[in-house]
Amino acid sequence: MHRSNASLTKDRARLLGPNFSTFYDDPIHIVRGEGVWLWDADGRKYLDCYNNVPHVGHCNPRVVEAITRQASTLNTHTRYLHEGILEYVERLTATLDDSLSTAIMTCTGSEANDIALRMAEAVTGNRGIIATDATYHGNTALVSQLSRSNVPEVGFGLDQFFRFVEAPDSLRISDPDGTKFAEKVAERVSELQKSDHGFAALVLCPYFLNEGFPTQAEGWLKPAAEVVRKAGGLLICDEVQSGFGRIGTHFWAHEKQDVVPDVLVLGKPMANGHPVGCVVTNEDTMAAFRTKFRYFNTFGGNPVSCAAAMAVLQELQEKNLREHANAVGEYARTRLTELQSKYDVIADIRGTGMVFGAEMVADRATNLPASEFTDRVVNAMRHQGIILSKLGRHKNALKIRPPMPFSIENAKLLFDTLDEVLARMCLSA
Repeated sequence: MHRSNASLTKDRARLLGPNFSTFYDDPIHIVRGEGVWLWDADGRKYLDCYNNVPHVGHCNPRVVEAITRQASTLNTHTRYLHEGILEYVERLTATLDDSLSTAIMTCTGSEANDIALRMAEAVTGNRGIIATDATYHGNTALVSQLSRSNVPEVGFGLDQFFRFVEAPDSLRISDPDGTKFAEKVAERVSELQKSDHGFAALVLCPYFLNEGFPTQAEGWLKPAAEVVRKAGGLLICDEVQSGFGRIGTHFWAHEKQDVVPDVLVLGKPMANGHPVGCVVTNEDTMAAFRTKFRYFNTFGGNPVSCAAAMAVLQELQEKNLREHANAVGEYARTRLTELQSKYDVIADIRGTGMVFGAEMVADRATNLPASEFTDRVVNAMRHQGIILSKLGRHKNALKIRPPMPFSIENAKLLFDTLDEVLARMCLSA
């Protein structure tokens, strides 16, 4: 007999503190996962259309075996020599531009972003950082202050170093080639150059995933990247969410943007849930960082973590999961287009590969965000056995980013259920 959700929630607050958030109005007690499926304590089965951390599927056999084998052999830190970290970094960087050839392994994307900002300081001698105003880059004291979705105002005195540009919005801001965004970046660069801190870097997700992944033409980011380079700054691409084939059309979102970052930040899906993050950069930037800062991470790059990460790369490449994601994404777009023609609440559809969704509005004429309605849709889908979420500046865009083995048949169940939920909710509205 399992404990009730009410009992778990009560003890959660007692033992873990107040305001420790859960998903959904009625939280789920998940006890098992396999592939794209989750089961709760009552044995109910849910289709996982949200969790990108188990990138190649919950409890992926190849990853489980790699972790088990290495954990039963050796696990220690990188002050000793071991081959696993070298083999992994070599295979990882082989998927990237030749300039991105050296890496630091961490435990989280937050740590990786923290290092990336210090790399920018090491190279430029400056501390001025630009980010978008509706993003998330992690939870260290430094990078958490860039995450305007979580912090109402910049603390720790970091407001003197940070500047923000308006996040792109393909529904409300016409900027087909990225020139308007580049102009905003140039304005912030000029502000920082006139300050005592100078300009060090622009940091962003090249797919703008937390911003609601607005639709953009290929190469949209190039004008902004040119502004950054001309000013002597670094382009930091945070691909914690958008990397490893998720967008379908490319293995990395920065490839779709036709830019090569100076620093690439990775995390969440790297090792299918094992805590692994990474910073990839060029030799000169790495040398500057290693010269200016002393950095060591006890757990980063340990043999078990590297074995898990290697297994994920092998699974992605040997099973052609990027190509698979692209095919499923095309089907998803077709189904979303059909739903958009059927329900006025859907103002915009977007996404490629295994990240897709729709922005909900209360009025198509004004694009008034239907944030509360979107929340009700997410909760209704949960009760129908479909796990998804919402995001964007107004939290009114459906966030669908399932594990990479998610099939067209799985997508059919998702959209058939979404159609039923929208029909019922729009009729009762």
